[in-house]
Amino acid sequence: MATAQPTRKPHDIGGDPAGPIDREEHQPTLVERRIDAMMQLLRQEPRAFWVTDENRRTIESLTPETYRDSSYYQKWCLAMRSLLVEKAVLTDAEIDAKLAEVKARYAKSGGGAP
Repeated sequence: MATAQPTRKPHDIGGDPAGPIDREEHQPTLVERRIDAMMQLLRQEPRAFWVTDENRRTIESLTPETYRDSSYYQKWCLAMRSLLVEKAVLTDAEIDAKLAEVKARYAKSGGGAP
């Protein structure tokens, strides 16, 4: 009797054809630096809301489509949102309301969609 192979998570691409890895250093964009700063603040003592393993678990549990279609920092944002809700720091409704407020303010300034 054949042993069933475990289902691979979307991050487990070992052995799959994925093309070359871009190993070039680049300067982080302003958005990337801001996301990194938010992540560091949310994980810093004495008020650390989560640890690295929780962040990794959250990213690795994204749907295959979301994982594949999201950039590195988009995955961080999705993980932050999920963990803030999971830890009852914020609710989805609070996050959605703030995002709507920021988008409206940005559009009013003539910036269009962020």
